[in-house]
Amino acid sequence: MEPHMYTVDINWSKDRKGVMCSPELNQDSNTCVEVATPPEFPKGIPGIWSPEHLFTASVSSCLMTTFLAIADNSNLAFESFSCSSKGKLEQVEGKFLMTQIILEPVVTIMDEKDRERAVRVLQKSERACLISNSIKSEIVMNPEIHVKAIA
Repeated sequence: MEPHMYTVDINWSKDRKGVMCSPELNQDSNTCVEVATPPEFPKGIPGIWSPEHLFTASVSSCLMTTFLAIADNSNLAFESFSCSSKGKLEQVEGKFLMTQIILEPVVTIMDEKDRERAVRVLQKSERACLISNSIKSEIVMNPEIHVKAIA
């Protein structure tokens, strides 16, 4: 596969805020994202996406997109996928680091017989996620498999 480049432009707006867009995406209010210093830091702003949120979201969304591809290739029938995630920021040897990303994916399958395969697909997805493989943060995955209730 040839290398791919992904372009993101950031423009400071005011205070500790800016707007992030990509020329590769439609640039409107739906695709540009306001970003800011998180409130845990001096002059941080609550309620706006931070680099720490985006870092955590990158790992979580990569797990989802990788899961979707592997589930499709594995013919795994599933009803839904969701994932809560938490990124842990710590100061280590005088530097701030995202030391751990906790992923809590929930997959709802149609049939109990697919439970073990769903777990394997999730595990394979976590190992194959290019974002997880590109960072030094510890990745912890706590998956849940649910079976769709028959009405």
